[in-house]
Amino acid sequence: MARPNITIYTALAVNIAIAATKFVAAGITHSSAMRAEGVHSLVDTINEILLLYGIYRSNKERDKQHPFGYGRELYFWSFIVALLIFSFGASVSFFEGYVHLKAPAISGSLTSNYIVLAASFVLEGISFIIALRKFNRSRGDEALWSAVRKSKDPTDFMVLFEDGAAVLGVAVVFTFLFIGQRTNNPYLDGVASIAVGLILTVASALLARESRSLLIGEGISARMEEQIRNLVRDDTAGIAVKRLFSIYQSPDEVLLILIVSFQDELTAGKMGDRIDAIRDKIKKKYPKISYVVIEPE
Repeated sequence: MARPNITIYTALAVNIAIAATKFVAAGITHSSAMRAEGVHSLVDTINEILLLYGIYRSNKERDKQHPFGYGRELYFWSFIVALLIFSFGASVSFFEGYVHLKAPAISGSLTSNYIVLAASFVLEGISFIIALRKFNRSRGDEALWSAVRKSKDPTDFMVLFEDGAAVLGVAVVFTFLFIGQRTNNPYLDGVASIAVGLILTVASALLARESRSLLIGEGISARMEEQIRNLVRDDTAGIAVKRLFSIYQSPDEVLLILIVSFQDELTAGKMGDRIDAIRDKIKKKYPKISYVVIEPE
């Protein structure tokens, strides 16, 4: 069962505050890069709300229409979040950059921009560190990208990617605005906006790829599959797993189907007892495997 976590609430609170201040600064200086950053934070705010809604929906009790529950709702809304980052966040950033490059102009002092960007960098950085620490606890010694690929809970890496993109975006905008002011080059403001769009595009593509894979249906790891085969093989002599199918219904629920072969001399009653014993043994060792279907070959 998926549950809201501190990383989502932290990111939500940070992005609400930052989005408002970025739009105020953009209104004062007419900076397209700041508007792009404001849109970026606004999109991130909406994303956290959608993730919380996805968690809420995924925790609904199963019913006749959905006998395996609503766990995969979380995967659906995670995919929507990935699409939203590109369709709204990146698109607006590209548009803002294009408009500014056609008519470059910044009025007023950039001091407010620098103050907001510095505050954003600190707050986004704190949110990123919280998300990274939480993800590190679950990944152990696994390489970061490998852990993302193997993770079945999108809330573990969604906020991490969003905050990472936000920190990088703030750093890029600050750098371009500073260089543009020093060199008296107003075009760099538009370039910064396009750079933010590129960052969001890459983040969106990576998140969409992982969310799509979860939505289609991922199975258990090869290591766990081999462990289950050995568990069945060691349970009683003469039993072997011929085929194994699995799929994550939610981050904490797995459907497992085993096609096994039994000794020919087993009666139907003894076969049923052994199937029940194997099922109980699997569910005891792997609590996330909620549904176990075992069929004789």
